[in-house]
Amino acid sequence: MITVDEAILTIKEQTKPLSLEFVDLENALGRFLAEDVVADSDLPPFDRSQMDGYAVRAADTQDAPVQLYIAGESVAGAGWHNEMLTGQAVRIMTGAPVPKGADAVQQVELTRELDGGSTVEIQRSPDLGKSIVRRASEIRAGETVLQSGEQINASMMAVLAAFGYAQVSVRRKPRVAVIATGGELVSVSQKPGTDQIRDSNNYSIGAYATLAGAIVKLMPLTGDSPTLLKRQISAASKNSDVIITSGGVSMGRFDFTKTVLNELDAKIFFERVALRPGKPIVFAQLPNGVLLFGLPGNPVSVSVTFNLFARTSLWAMQGAHESALAEEWAILERTVKGSVDRESYLPGRIRTGEAGHMLAKALNWGGSSDFVAFARANGLIKVPPGVARLEIGSTVRVLRLPS
Repeated sequence: MITVDEAILTIKEQTKPLSLEFVDLENALGRFLAEDVVADSDLPPFDRSQMDGYAVRAADTQDAPVQLYIAGESVAGAGWHNEMLTGQAVRIMTGAPVPKGADAVQQVELTRELDGGSTVEIQRSPDLGKSIVRRASEIRAGETVLQSGEQINASMMAVLAAFGYAQVSVRRKPRVAVIATGGELVSVSQKPGTDQIRDSNNYSIGAYATLAGAIVKLMPLTGDSPTLLKRQISAASKNSDVIITSGGVSMGRFDFTKTVLNELDAKIFFERVALRPGKPIVFAQLPNGVLLFGLPGNPVSVSVTFNLFARTSLWAMQGAHESALAEEWAILERTVKGSVDRESYLPGRIRTGEAGHMLAKALNWGGSSDFVAFARANGLIKVPPGVARLEIGSTVRVLRLPS
């Protein structure tokens, strides 16, 4: 049995990045950059006004109020490209180029036009450089503004657009096949009979995989048939990058997943992790290079193991700079219990308190089958092995679940 950190390291070592492709900018949100983004121009590309007002020479306004001749007008997209002389002002709008010769902008509220708009009274002297954003003060042409491996978020879209990235280099989305095992499972559209339950794992795994950037295919249920499971894995491996199964990975008479993998000549990297919940989990590779995660059958264990392990592989395939879930510090709002020999990842609610501190409250849940309680979790509370109990006020590591 290996630790969680050892399992994550093994997954990273065995996961290879997928091939490159170019996507149109409008389709790039959520993808991972496969190249550095470099500025092709200064930003701003010229001295720019921060507000509506008048471009002036600050020295001309020292004895304010003063009257200056309005020599022209500079608006966004149509600047006034002459040199402003002593005693002159230029009417200017927010975002417009500041004319040569001007070294300050006075806001319109501190001015008034006279003589039918031919002169302006500057009622208060502006400081030198007031309300001017200097050329290249934000970025210079040739500088790297975004790095390969970063996930493109909404605010980054503006950066890509500003520097002309109409198409963006990314790695293709991983193709994931999801297979649920277990003779007790019936389709979500069926009413369960005696001793049966509806399949829920396929849908939670599919949703998490979609959030992780994958293209998902839900395969038919296999029941407790090793023959059918073998057939499904073989079929899925022909056009998938990753196969994720649920159930059948423990030590019972009907746990066939490892047997099937051995029959398929798969290489099994690990099959147990010192983790609570989710100790029985298989990570393997089929002969054609397709990776397989055999997750436990209990729904909470499925969610925990997917987000710790399968998600890490899916992000690594897409070239993520850091593929594992990030950890943060938080203060416990409720006592939690740990395990003697396993690291615990307990469902909880993570929030920011009034003082700005991160707070974590463990949910009242009934174990690894209590998916109803887990539905309220937005994070996992990490309790080290050998720690039997952590009291309210203790500092703990937490991981935010994707949403």
